[in-house]
Amino acid sequence: MSSEFTPRTITIDPVTRIEGHAKITLHLDESGRIADARFHVVEYRGFETFCEGRPFTEMAGITARICGICPVSHLLAAAKTGDKLLAVQPPPAARKLRRLLNLAQICQSHALSFFHLSSPDFLLGWDSDPAKRNVFGLMAADPELARAGIRLRQFGQQLIEQLAGRKIHAAWAVPGGVRTPMTPETVAWIRQRLPEAEATVRLALKVFQRLLDQQLAEEQQVFGTFDSLFMGLVDDQGQWSCIDGQLRLVDSSGAVVADGLSEDHYASFLGEAVESWSYLKFPYYKPLGYPEGMYRVGPLARLNVCERIGTPWADAELAAFRACNGTTASGGRIAISSFAYHHARLVEIVACLEAIGQLAQDPELQSPHVRSHASLNAREAVGVSEAPRGTLFHHYRVDDDGLITRVNLIIATGQNNLAMNRTVAQIARYYLGPAPLAEGAEIPESLLNRVEAGIRCFDPCLSCSTHAAGQMPLRIELVDATGRRLAERVRD
Repeated sequence: MSSEFTPRTITIDPVTRIEGHAKITLHLDESGRIADARFHVVEYRGFETFCEGRPFTEMAGITARICGICPVSHLLAAAKTGDKLLAVQPPPAARKLRRLLNLAQICQSHALSFFHLSSPDFLLGWDSDPAKRNVFGLMAADPELARAGIRLRQFGQQLIEQLAGRKIHAAWAVPGGVRTPMTPETVAWIRQRLPEAEATVRLALKVFQRLLDQQLAEEQQVFGTFDSLFMGLVDDQGQWSCIDGQLRLVDSSGAVVADGLSEDHYASFLGEAVESWSYLKFPYYKPLGYPEGMYRVGPLARLNVCERIGTPWADAELAAFRACNGTTASGGRIAISSFAYHHARLVEIVACLEAIGQLAQDPELQSPHVRSHASLNAREAVGVSEAPRGTLFHHYRVDDDGLITRVNLIIATGQNNLAMNRTVAQIARYYLGPAPLAEGAEIPESLLNRVEAGIRCFDPCLSCSTHAAGQMPLRIELVDATGRRLAERVRD
């Protein structure tokens, strides 16, 4: 190897089958081997800033417009922040209805991620034709599974519509509670549609477990397998929670690092670093510093931090998940591979469907008392909820008239930022191999898709994380340390 070899970078821009716009650069050292990886989020719209000056009572409706995939997540976090500004406790029926709405949201979003965005890789093959490696290719190869996945997502979306009046951007949850109770017609609809949804997730679990047993062992080892912290909400019994509770952090051995944490004091234990090469912030656990305080959120983290889910079928699937993905060091309890996010989504769909079935039998959800009323009683508040992709914080400051003076939104995708970067680097090192790359080296489609797939494990929502809108194609570039492009591969 020549002593004049210049460090270079491979860039993937944009990344496909995720929500938003980003690129990936793979940096090579002087010997031509992978030294680092960067997941660049290159879109920006400044949602936090243009919320300033608006009444806090509008924030639930406004922030739901951040994203069309997970508007319910922002709706609920904003409403919970509004509860605190009013200093009220929503009626019990309202709290249960909010939970039901979030369960429907998690169900539809996980179905989208698993069936539409990720399963084409598992079922059609990493190296299959990219023109066919999508949901339409899946329809041709396995129409029963594809249709079932579409219907499962439809179940979640239609339940949101039944409760809130609209599938997307519904302004139903408000400070103090919700606008309307559940109707008897919605109860009947849930009972009619729930068995089909349950059958679909049973089918998906069976198919995915077969793939794990037969052909996905390498991905479980290579796609983001490393030690980190994990954070999520649990209830006062340590059970899985999707909307209320306390924050818990565990490490890769299963040890509880911090427990009973309140979102009110998030700034004391979470920091937000920035890098010049991305609009996406880099949250970290402050006691360990940056970047050593890397942690993961979302379905994988929620299953790692909870003691149990609390319903029979979901607890059985949680045990199977831990047996399949847990590390030996933690006695099988903690899953550290980012690839296990896919399995975790299916387990959470089970948890959502069981909880939806239970709530549908609760007559209190039809109570007309679904909102508490008050005037402004606080000038600052923090609300937290579990979005499909992980823990979501809304932090507002208001003036004496209730007008927003400052907003800080800490999004799940941002909290996974350090882990996504590390996952990309691990995949690239493995599949590019130890041999140095020469100038003009071909960037194979197989690498392109596997690096993208490492990001898709996290199901990032970049419009949420940077509060912007846009499409998501993919580019990989090979660039030297001076920024000179040496090779490029683009997929529109």
